[in-house]
Order: sequence, then structure tokens, then C-alpha cells
Amino acid sequence: MVKAGVLYKANTPIEIKELKQDPPKSNEVKIKMLAAGVCASDHHVMKGQTNFPMPIVLGHEGAGIVEDLGDNVTSINKGEKCILSFVPSCGYCYSCRSGLGNICDTNRITGTKQYDGTFRLTDENNNDIHQYAKLGVFAEEIIVPENACFKIDDDFPVDVACLIGCSVTTGVGGVINQPNIFPGATIAVFGTGGVGLNSILGATLINASKIIAVDILDNKLEFSYKFGATHTVNSKAENATKKILEITNGLGVDFGFDTFGSQITTDQMMSSVRKGGTGVIIGLAPEGQTANINMVDMVRNHKTLVGSYYGSVSPHLTFERIIEFYQSGKLDINSVIARKYPLDKINEAYNDLAKGEDGRGVIDFTL
Repeated sequence: MVKAGVLYKANTPIEIKELKQDPPKSNEVKIKMLAAGVCASDHHVMKGQTNFPMPIVLGHEGAGIVEDLGDNVTSINKGEKCILSFVPSCGYCYSCRSGLGNICDTNRITGTKQYDGTFRLTDENNNDIHQYAKLGVFAEEIIVPENACFKIDDDFPVDVACLIGCSVTTGVGGVINQPNIFPGATIAVFGTGGVGLNSILGATLINASKIIAVDILDNKLEFSYKFGATHTVNSKAENATKKILEITNGLGVDFGFDTFGSQITTDQMMSSVRKGGTGVIIGLAPEGQTANINMVDMVRNHKTLVGSYYGSVSPHLTFERIIEFYQSGKLDINSVIARKYPLDKINEAYNDLAKGEDGRGVIDFTL
């Protein structure tokens, strides 16, 4: 039996349950969870804003230690620590062969089931339990695909490692992996949650000349200075586009990053981008939401709008880069971590996220 947080219905609390767990099958491993991030993507599922099958163990940002191996596992051994990728790329689909393992076709098709289309968890009523992103890290133990595991050194801090599994890779990678990014660029980041703070960190890595943080909460804007923001804009108190144009001497920014994901923030971003500039949507909006893009502005001012999912390239490649930045002291991930909770406090953790508390919360499985 394994202790896990299960969501049975949107807009109800996560239930802490004892679940039956099958052993790992071929090319699968059992992971003892050490740390898991409290991410807004899971909150979208909890609020019914994203269409996922239920019941489900949420959580997709995690790090742990290998406890058991299924047949044919060759890339990782028992006792090794790893970061978990929420896109365990298959390696042979069209997207993977094209270098875009972050949008693996096979992973997308199989969804919350394992790659063979079956489940590893059931509850006391024999209900099959889905695992978010084939992970479901809000559980003390999980069965995951072998290729979800990225080995790390034994002494690498697991709270930092778990954040690399999602928010750091999504935020930092979404900036540094943009093909036309350049030193000295002016950048605006819309939304200063976990992903937004990491996008600000990414902007510091490419030596952006101006890093403008945009949010509606003053406490989060003040917190963003700690990560490299040079200017802040409270878009609830003033016109964000007008203020950004003022800060950039009327030009607009070279790159805008919408790390929140909404019609309002995407519209603000694109109206704040200079002629020839690029807007990047990183945050996932609620399903069905669209943005009102000014088509004349896009054409006449030669603007580009792109999406960035999970750092824009294969996740393990970004993991490697981020670890090197962290170990060399160029990337301060520790300061993003603001709160820690035991698994039993998972609902409290998401209440704090919904209230707009600073930084990132982490489920610590040693508490």
C-alpha cells in the first residue's frame, strides 16, 4: 500500500488515501518520493479549469530515489537519486525525432496512463487511479517510466531538484532556449509566481538589460527584485503597456513572457512588445480561453507570438544546463523555495498558492 493524495472531483479537497500499487513493469521504475513542488498546473485541475480524468494523483514536479526496477531498465540503478520529467519522452515519435521531446507524441496520446495504456494504482473500491503526467508525485511511492528519470548526484539538494522538474525548466528554459534571445535584451515577465520568478532568473542568465516584472500583487512584485527584476509594474494599479513603453523609452520590450497564461496577460504582453519583437506564452491558460490578438499590429509591426512548453526543448537537455548553472553559482534556485509542507498538508499548500503567497511551496516527504 502507498499513501497518496487523490483528487476524486474538481472543487473538492484532495483526499489522503492508502492505495494499492502494482510493481513496475518493463522499462518502469519505482520511485520513493523525497520532494514535490506545489505547482499552479495542478491547481487548474483541482478547480476544474483543465480537463483531466479522475480519480487522479496530482503532482508533476518532483525528485526521489529509485527503489525498484522493472525488466529492461538500463539507464538508472537502485539507490540513485533523480529528477522526474513530467514528459517522459519516448524517443521515437515524430516530435522526439525532431528534437522536441518536450512535446512527445506518444506521451500525449497515453496521457495519465503508463505507456502500455494501463494503471499502477487502485483504491479500496478497485477504482483505477490516474497519475498526472504519468507521475503523480503527491504520493510516497510512484511507478514511472524509466525515461522520466534524470540521474543526479547523491548530494544534490532534493528540494532544488524537484523544482528543476517543472517550474525552473519551464521558466528558465523558456527564456534561455528561445532561438533569437540575445545579451542586453529588454524583457517583460507577466506573472511572478514560481514560473515567472524562474523566467526572471533566466533573463539574468542572458544578461538582459531591463527585466520588468508585471503582476497584480505588490508583495510578489517586491519579491521579484530578489531574483533580478530591474523594474516592476502593478497592472491592477496602472496601465501595464503604457508603463512598459515608458520604461523602454517608447520602444517596448524585445521579448515578453506570459508566465501566467490568460487572455489579459497575453494581450498586455503583445501590446508591450516592440516592433520586430517576440511574445512567448509559457503559462497554461484555462482550457477554451483565447486571446484577442491585434492582427494589424502583428503584421505592420512584424511581431512574433510563440508558445513555449516545458522549456522549449527536450527536458533532459535543459536539466543538464540548469544544473550546471546552479552548481556554478549563476542560478539561485534556493531562494524560490518559500514554504515546506508534509503530504498531509497538501490542501493547505494549495490554499497558500491561491492566496498569492511569495515563491514556491514544496511537499517534503521527510516531514
